[in-house]
Amino acid sequence: MLKELTINNYALIDQTDLDLANGLTIITGETGAGKSIMLGALNLILGQRADVQVLLDKEKKCVVEATFDVSKLQLEPLFEAEGADYDPITIIRREILPNGKSRAFVNDSPASVSFLKEIGQRLIDIHSQHQNLLLSSDTFHLKVIDAVAQTQELLNSYTESYNEYKQLVQREKNMCADNENLKQEADYMQFQYNELAAAKLQSGEMQQLEAEHSTLVNAEEIKEALSFAIEELGGDEKIISVLGNISNKICKIQNYLPTGTDATNRIETAKIDLADLLKTLEQVTDRIEYNPARIAEIDQRIDLIYNLLKKHRVAEIDQLIEIENDLAEKLKAVSNFDIEIDELRKKIEQQRLVLTQKADALTQKRKTVFDQITQNIESDLHDMGIHNAKFVVSHTITTDFAPSGQDDIRFLFAANKNGEPSDIAKVASGGEMSRLMLSIKSLLSKSTALPTIIFDEIDTGVSGEVADKMGSIMTEMAQNMQVIAITHLPQVAAKGNTHYKVFKHDLADRTISDITLLNTNQRVEEIAKMLSGTHITDAALQNAKELLGK
Repeated sequence: MLKELTINNYALIDQTDLDLANGLTIITGETGAGKSIMLGALNLILGQRADVQVLLDKEKKCVVEATFDVSKLQLEPLFEAEGADYDPITIIRREILPNGKSRAFVNDSPASVSFLKEIGQRLIDIHSQHQNLLLSSDTFHLKVIDAVAQTQELLNSYTESYNEYKQLVQREKNMCADNENLKQEADYMQFQYNELAAAKLQSGEMQQLEAEHSTLVNAEEIKEALSFAIEELGGDEKIISVLGNISNKICKIQNYLPTGTDATNRIETAKIDLADLLKTLEQVTDRIEYNPARIAEIDQRIDLIYNLLKKHRVAEIDQLIEIENDLAEKLKAVSNFDIEIDELRKKIEQQRLVLTQKADALTQKRKTVFDQITQNIESDLHDMGIHNAKFVVSHTITTDFAPSGQDDIRFLFAANKNGEPSDIAKVASGGEMSRLMLSIKSLLSKSTALPTIIFDEIDTGVSGEVADKMGSIMTEMAQNMQVIAITHLPQVAAKGNTHYKVFKHDLADRTISDITLLNTNQRVEEIAKMLSGTHITDAALQNAKELLGK
């Protein structure tokens, strides 16, 4: 519940402090006195947009601070998820600086506006006249049903399955689109793959081809050089033969020369190496032959590879091989897509069965409260002067799944005898909509854990006995929650446990709004004024005392 509200430098309010209690709190005041200004300040606490124009003194910052008792609301997980400090008595502060910037704090720690909004949804319901438009919203109707039927656990389970179902359906849609695109490209991909596969490319092939090409083109020059080397190495009086003669000579003196043996061994090693080299050169010479046909074949192969490199805009054969492998995978995927889509569709059908079961469970749970809601609302409307009111919960099952199930729920209303219940927005007057909404809020107060509701002139357009009944309904609601009512009706004002008055007064340079808590005598005077106007009569005073039970 809202325990304290402090407002500084906001609109016409210089500084005010409110201590709020349980039960029904009444706020009255003349039109334009500043009652709506207080709600505007409170909305800042609930995360609404800050505007520098609200500063009363443009040189000072605006501060709005509210203290809430949240001990029974189980908000610890919400604070933990935000990384905020939890306290059973939570203080929320909003500041607007003269430069237009705003800051928010929860328990003196900086907080985001989104966090304020999330907390605010759990703390206060501010009902103003425009909220009556919710009566035209099918979504609001369903939320009322769910609140009364206590479907949250079932709805959470359904929502989880619904999200899984939508993900599967989206995945199927994406796969079908990808499959269609791949099939459109499949012929061209197949052509590219066949072309690369037919080429039978091998890593490092280009270097080998270029080396072989260079050897063949220069075959005659190579053979000539090799023949010269062979001739100089082998034969009589050539290098190997001369080394043999040298070895024989050294061998004869090695007994007299300490290094002779080493010299002989080295000469013999050189002879062996040169002999092996000679043999290799002779083998190479035998293999090398100018071959125009092979040169043409290599030129053709190199041209093929260069054309493929240019076509695919790459520089290496390895990249062409990678493209070939990638095309093979894509072509395989095309052939496997239909199988994968069939498997996915089986999963979707299984999920549909699960979703249908959970939607049915939701429907049955919701239907259990239709009669209760109809009876409660009709009873309240009859008491509030709409004696022939009919209220109907219209319900149909949709073929498609929605985020909240398969229930299409609408509230229908008729005010007159023999009237056919129809959409509320089409048949209800402003006063009837106010009474309908009050009845619905009263019903919700018994089902939800929301600690505070603020009614901003919900009783507009009614008077007399109807106003008295509306006040009684608010009093009944106040047994389960904190109710704050801004009203112009004395019948409602008299129902309050506490009563505040908002008023304007003039200073030397400006007009400001203030609020004060009324004592018993002041309440009598205020309600009498509401009954008779500025000139308070004895009859009005007596009537006020009777309303207050004094």
